[in-house]
Amino acid sequence: MRFPIFLALALTLSAPVRADDGFIVVQSTTSTRNSGLYDAILPQFTEETGIEVRVVAVGTGQALRNARNCDGDVLLVHARAAEEAFVADGYGLSRADLMYNDFVLVGPSDDPAQVAGTTGIAPALAAIADARAPFASRGDDSGTHKKERTLWTTARVDPSDASGTWYRETGSGMGATLNIASGMNAYTLTDRATWIAFSNRGDLRILSEGDPALFNQYGIIAINPDRCPDVKAAPARVFIDWLLSKAGQSAIAAYRRDDRQLFFPNAKGE
Repeated sequence: MRFPIFLALALTLSAPVRADDGFIVVQSTTSTRNSGLYDAILPQFTEETGIEVRVVAVGTGQALRNARNCDGDVLLVHARAAEEAFVADGYGLSRADLMYNDFVLVGPSDDPAQVAGTTGIAPALAAIADARAPFASRGDDSGTHKKERTLWTTARVDPSDASGTWYRETGSGMGATLNIASGMNAYTLTDRATWIAFSNRGDLRILSEGDPALFNQYGIIAINPDRCPDVKAAPARVFIDWLLSKAGQSAIAAYRRDDRQLFFPNAKGE
């Protein structure tokens, strides 16, 4: 029997989401949903296994908090230090590399901070701060926001001092933040997959890319049933094993937008 795929569930943060019989819940970062990856690969998994997957797509920080509240069976996010802390604290059984892509810095074509003339992401961010050019930050403790904060530190800039002036914290997901950046002609940091799938670019274009510091690794974790007794441990393990297998890794690699590969599988041993 086949089950329908439910994607992008509306999330009420005050109401826990639990996995009942017949499906598993994945707490996920928004970038994997915004890119369309789940629409491409989850039907293949359900076809092969009969297991339905429901995705709650929020920022990585919120996904981690939801998982600590036992609201789900699997965690798929992109903030390695936080993921390892989640496992160390006993909430996850183990963490595995799943896939990667990278972040890019986008901004207005006229590039008022002259970012395009810099080499590396730290000088680019320093130039934005020096020019006091508008920058839209997610400000939501997501994986992208965590990366952004690390990059500002590398650039020896504390943008929080400029909060509400040139530095605007949206408190929103990546798609909404890109929309705001487009409307403001502001700079912002985005994962490449969401950028490729994003249609409302306006005058924005990629201005800084390719720095190794922009590497973006995704990890996957099974939530620990000893900590969360209602976890659907067996089907969650089937899902993770499939994603890490040749079949799942091939499905991830095959997903493309505008003839461009969005995610690059790198599960160990594959």
